[in-house]
Amino acid sequence: MGTINTKTNKYMSIWKTKPLSVLLNEASEDEKGLKRTLSSRSLVALGVGAIIGAGLFSLTGIAAAEHAGPAVTLSFILAAVGCAFAGLCYAEFASMIPVAGSAYTYSYATMGEFMAWIIGWDLVLEYALGAATVGVSWSRYLLELLNKYGVHLNPKFICSPWETLTLGDGTIIDGGYINLPAILIVSALSLLLIRGTQESASINNILVVLKVIVVIMFIVLGWDYIDPANYSPYIPENTGVKGQFGWSGIAAGAGTVFFAFIGFDAVSTAAQEAKNPQKGMPIGILGSLVICTILYVLFAHVMTGLVPYYKFAGDAKPAATAFAVTGYSFLQTGLIVAILAGYTSVMLVMLMGQSRVFYTMSKDGLLPPLFGQIHSKFRTPYKTNLFFMVFVSLFAGFVPVSDLGHMVSIGTLLAFVLVCIGVLVMRKKMPDAPRSFKTPFVPYVPIAGVLVCTYLMYSLPYESWIRLVLWMAIGVALYFVYGKKHSKLNNPDK
Repeated sequence: MGTINTKTNKYMSIWKTKPLSVLLNEASEDEKGLKRTLSSRSLVALGVGAIIGAGLFSLTGIAAAEHAGPAVTLSFILAAVGCAFAGLCYAEFASMIPVAGSAYTYSYATMGEFMAWIIGWDLVLEYALGAATVGVSWSRYLLELLNKYGVHLNPKFICSPWETLTLGDGTIIDGGYINLPAILIVSALSLLLIRGTQESASINNILVVLKVIVVIMFIVLGWDYIDPANYSPYIPENTGVKGQFGWSGIAAGAGTVFFAFIGFDAVSTAAQEAKNPQKGMPIGILGSLVICTILYVLFAHVMTGLVPYYKFAGDAKPAATAFAVTGYSFLQTGLIVAILAGYTSVMLVMLMGQSRVFYTMSKDGLLPPLFGQIHSKFRTPYKTNLFFMVFVSLFAGFVPVSDLGHMVSIGTLLAFVLVCIGVLVMRKKMPDAPRSFKTPFVPYVPIAGVLVCTYLMYSLPYESWIRLVLWMAIGVALYFVYGKKHSKLNNPDK
């Protein structure tokens, strides 16, 4: 019987939760920890910096052309509803547990170590591949800018081997060797993050202001050039295939652009670097979500009104394509420059978010110690930054943008589902724990978040589910080979 009990205990240890008192103790600042430098304003800017990006300037066109038509505006609203439910749950957790690690940390406190590992591994899809997605689109806009000045890069070094690229001058490139511009920007930003969070946040704040100005300029100047005929039919008839227009297309479009809303949960990864996380986290998370949802819907409405939705098929630079039909062609270059700046801020936030998740997992013993090592001068997890510089660069250099976008979306949605469930669990297990922000209308809001996000996952292509299952299978294997054996929670004597 003793042997059976031992095995049972070992099995049950994967569901062991990390006490809230331990998490809060880890959040206290010491000379070896992360520096608390981010104000509430910086946290809102951090969220806006991540939200306004590839989903708006790139995947909006793809979602319109392949799924929703002009009703892509409804796709954004549907995605925002799911984000709002999840965002309220994130805000409660972030105010309770102001520790780097985002959904990974919250899952550790509510659903146990194994689920924490699952969500941490899933966040690689969300943040790392999100940065790769934006890197690919960044390179497209850079090529458009260079072409305007007669600078033409070697076609073999500007796109991956498995995609066809159409340049602004009509040139078609049917596969190359590598997307070198995407790799270079990912590498440059990874090195900047090693320099420090404060320096990165200051640059991000400037880029965010510039990006918001451009979005507002696009909406205001483009509004007068809208052709109402482009909105007819507003919801194109379904082709007979799930997700190709009609109401199922609106849902599929929401799933496609969903990853563009991950800015608010990227804010939560910086909780341990916030000056006043109990106040700043809810403001940063919900404030950035509200601001960006309004801008998203207006931007998508103008863009699909300027150009027929089907012309955005395969176009990774739809904002530039749409703005070209206005009478402000002299502003086209400025628009592209500002979009490049905006994309840069998105990658900055995503790369920072991913490094903080792996930093936290390493401190818990679930990943090798090198991921938790802090630079003696800059006090940043520099080895994690270097690792993801290589990892993200490989995806940005060799994988098509549409495949990356779907992988990011399904990873993000899974993270949101688990956070919503986590709030229900925490309210049941620790009803009296201090909360400076409470998710309203529990259990209805978390349940609604689970239902909406699960529905959007269902709307994504079958291939996305296959990739998610394969990725998670690799993660489960790594947990039992390394993480479980080195876990500090389950192996306190190690």
